[in-house]
Amino acid sequence: MKIHNPFRVALVATLGVGLGLLLIGSIQTLSTILLYVGTALFLSLGLDPIVGWLERRKLPRWAAVLVTILGVLAAFAGIILMVVPIIVGQVGQLITEIQELVEDGTWNPVEEFRGWLTETFPLLRVDDVFEYVQEWLNTLDYGAIGSTIGESIIVIGGTILGGLAGAFIILILTIYFTASTPSLKRSVYQLVPASKRARFIDLGEQITDSVGYFVIGQVSLGVINGVLSAIFLSIIEAPFPAVLAVIAFFFSLIPLVGTLTGSIIIVLTCLGLGGPTTALVAGIYYLVYMQIEAYVIAPRIMGRAVSVPGAVVVIAALAGGSLLGLLGALVAIPVAASILIIYRQVVIPRQNER
Repeated sequence: MKIHNPFRVALVATLGVGLGLLLIGSIQTLSTILLYVGTALFLSLGLDPIVGWLERRKLPRWAAVLVTILGVLAAFAGIILMVVPIIVGQVGQLITEIQELVEDGTWNPVEEFRGWLTETFPLLRVDDVFEYVQEWLNTLDYGAIGSTIGESIIVIGGTILGGLAGAFIILILTIYFTASTPSLKRSVYQLVPASKRARFIDLGEQITDSVGYFVIGQVSLGVINGVLSAIFLSIIEAPFPAVLAVIAFFFSLIPLVGTLTGSIIIVLTCLGLGGPTTALVAGIYYLVYMQIEAYVIAPRIMGRAVSVPGAVVVIAALAGGSLLGLLGALVAIPVAASILIIYRQVVIPRQNER
């Protein structure tokens, strides 16, 4: 190919590369904002079927959105109010017991640990080890350590405040997107040529419905697991049944491996704080529950969402988790389902027509 104006070609290529780098830098700079927007869109699509159900019950759009948002906030507030007092009470009880033991002078954990080491490992030179540790502690710069701890506390506090601010922003965006979902859809549909608009609208509605039913299905599975866990763990007198039930709820929101991971954490907690018998009973219960969930509950709840093969679920969850963490793993499943819809209803029919 003969280039008539090398300078112009080089200039255009340079500008193109610069524009690409500028676009990539802008996306990286706005990554947090894009994450907020994506999370809010994901949540609003999940709430849209509920809003639609309320609209079919003769409620206006604004009232349906208000009832839905208030219901979600009330549910999370109830969980927090149920768990936080228990945690605070247990922590306060633990601190009180430790304080009483220290004041009585009957509890010296260092000496108890030293005596245990001496009895368990008689060949180990325990005194030399403790002397070495004491010398090492004497060489530490406690001023620098205190400064580092103070800086870490400030960073942790800033992270918590940033997380609360982000949650508030996501809440506001979710309310806006949920209230204006129909108008947003119409605006997107208008960008498609009129000859292909009907087909695009059909695919768009299928994709948004699939995402909504997926979100509702996962939350429903989490609620079922959480409620049943609270009842069962209370019956077997497991430690902190309310806290463990909340753990079961939140882990059930993670597709594919969430219930298994949460069950393992609960069983290990029962083993450490409740004893082998409690852990064994809890382990048997969760083995049975996972089978019932996989073959009975999940197929009925997730029946209206697009089914995704197991291998695609794993790959999508890993890819989404690598890009955006836990949120990415959650969003990746409905994204994969949307791609499957396009593949099945657009790509394959076009290939068959050739």
